[in-house]
Amino acid sequence: MSVLLWFLLVILAAFALYAITRSIVTIGPAQVGLVVKRVSRKHNTTDTPIAFAGEAGYQAELLMPGVRFKLWPTYTVVKYPWVQVPAGEIGVVISQIGQPLPTGAKSAAYRPEFGNFTDLRAFVAGKGQKGVQRPVLPPGTLAPIHPVAFLVVTATKAYGLPVDAQLTARGPLDPASFGLKPEQFRVTVIAPNGAQDVVGIVTTLEGDPLAPADIACRIGGFSDIETLEKQSGVSDSELIESLLGKKNELHNNYQDFQAFLDRGGRIGLQHDPLLYGAYLLNPFLVRVEPAPMLVVNQGEVAVIKSYVGLPTLDTSGPEFKFGSIVQPGHRGIWREALRTGKYPLNQRIYAAEKVPTFILTLNWAEANSVAHNLDAQLSPIEGKSREGFIFKIDLQVQIHVPDTKAPKVISMVGSMQNLVNEVLQAAVGNHFRNTLQALEAVRFIETRDQVQAAALEAISRYLAAYEVETRGVYIQDVAFPAGARRGAHAPRDRQPGKGHVRAAEGRADGARRPGEGSRHGGHAGRAGQGAGVGRHQPRSGQRAQGGGRRRGRVRPRDRRGRRLPPAGDRPGRRGGRGGAWVGQGQGLRGAGREPRLDPNRGRGDRERALGRQARRRARGAGDRRRRGPRRAGGHVHEEPQRPRHDRKGSQMKRSLNADSVNSTREMEGLR
Repeated sequence: MSVLLWFLLVILAAFALYAITRSIVTIGPAQVGLVVKRVSRKHNTTDTPIAFAGEAGYQAELLMPGVRFKLWPTYTVVKYPWVQVPAGEIGVVISQIGQPLPTGAKSAAYRPEFGNFTDLRAFVAGKGQKGVQRPVLPPGTLAPIHPVAFLVVTATKAYGLPVDAQLTARGPLDPASFGLKPEQFRVTVIAPNGAQDVVGIVTTLEGDPLAPADIACRIGGFSDIETLEKQSGVSDSELIESLLGKKNELHNNYQDFQAFLDRGGRIGLQHDPLLYGAYLLNPFLVRVEPAPMLVVNQGEVAVIKSYVGLPTLDTSGPEFKFGSIVQPGHRGIWREALRTGKYPLNQRIYAAEKVPTFILTLNWAEANSVAHNLDAQLSPIEGKSREGFIFKIDLQVQIHVPDTKAPKVISMVGSMQNLVNEVLQAAVGNHFRNTLQALEAVRFIETRDQVQAAALEAISRYLAAYEVETRGVYIQDVAFPAGARRGAHAPRDRQPGKGHVRAAEGRADGARRPGEGSRHGGHAGRAGQGAGVGRHQPRSGQRAQGGGRRRGRVRPRDRRGRRLPPAGDRPGRRGGRGGAWVGQGQGLRGAGREPRLDPNRGRGDRERALGRQARRRARGAGDRRRRGPRRAGGHVHEEPQRPRHDRKGSQMKRSLNADSVNSTREMEGLR
């Protein structure tokens, strides 16, 4: 009996020693001990997994660092590390205990007594709620947070024990377990992107719905703008400054999300962006998108199109029919443009259209301007002259948009690119095409200054309706086709499509009358007389030869049979130097009228005649023998010559005028 008793005592002593050994727990300096009570006469009747009154289960009290005693096996202790948030990261707290969230809420309300969520009893007593907590733990936080009551997620690690076993079944906790990316758990930094200035466009994911007709939230609405408008002497610039003034200090730049909601913040796009800095934003509640800052350089203004604000109230007057020009703070195009500066505007609710206020040079050419890219789609103007020549014109137009007129210009055309491509290109192109269609190619070159001045006047009058000033229209270069270049150097009466008609008119009006011919034929003695005796007349079926064709006419000859130069080159004759014969492509405006003489007309024929005379002298007497014998009266009777090809390849036939032949025979018979 004694042996059995001693055996039991030894077993009990060993068990007691083992229990005492297991009951002594050493908690490290950066650890907490989670106590789990296995045996209890009380049962947890609440909806929380943590026992606050000695019930079985996870105990609310944590064991802090040191040597602690918890009787085993009534209690077991599980060690967890303290929550530590590294530099550059934030810690998002998710509560697994507390009251349920209200309908539609996505995060739990926060109270100052909650602190860093280290006092669990204060959290429960303060009616803390389950779910994502609105404040975040800042970088460098080191706190003994209850691992069952709260989960803490950082960019690189997650702390706590999920009550839901499905979360742990997928693997260790990380940001992806909650549908987020690790980058979203880092400090939000707004900084310049190279040489480009940026702002942070904020979108909140919780709050009351936006007011009707609003697309963005501005705390307090636009009541402050409405109050300023009622004051006398308030300028548009002061209204703009009030709109640009941020209300982010009311909620510490969205970092105090509870204050944001308490101040009347609403869900959705926010009016006030974030400026340069680092911000601790809850990724479950706030999203930030970087966007370029509005920079207005010297020599330009920014016309603002507002999509938010007070109702539209047009101030442009009844005569303006191209949209609404409003006071700053209302929906529509602001009547006051932004001058040189940098403006942190939310470009999702304020669209800025930049308008150059310097002299804007636009090139209708292959090369574009360096200062801007507005003329990238402009090309040389293609025009067709009166004769049908198609050629290109390089053009340069200078315009100016006054800064005070910029809002109206944008209201009418939408953008500067539309002004150039839709308005100016059509006006300039149509004007020059219409002008060229009414002029000959050479006439266009000769009257270039007049055409340029007329274009300046027409385009200025057209753009004045768009509140745009025209400072200059300049024809830079004209590219002629090959045929037009040859015609440009020919005499006027030889232009295509013109010499044939005038030559025909000259022959019709210059028919020989009794006593009006000259001795040598073909040359009229006085202005206003006909073509005279000896003028070659076209035979039946032969095309009328005008002044524009050199091979269809026989010039007068002297006693030795040599062709005489034009009338203007012979001294003592009418017409002077550079004159022309009657009927040489000029035509007469009626029987007996004086012909229209051009001082430059006939100069090309004169040069050709002198060249032919020099060549004949070089060939010698053989050329004269081919012309035939002299007659007694000094006149030479030429036989019809064989067809001859000119340099252009056209074949023209020469013959004597019948009247000239008859006149010669009559004179010989009299002698």
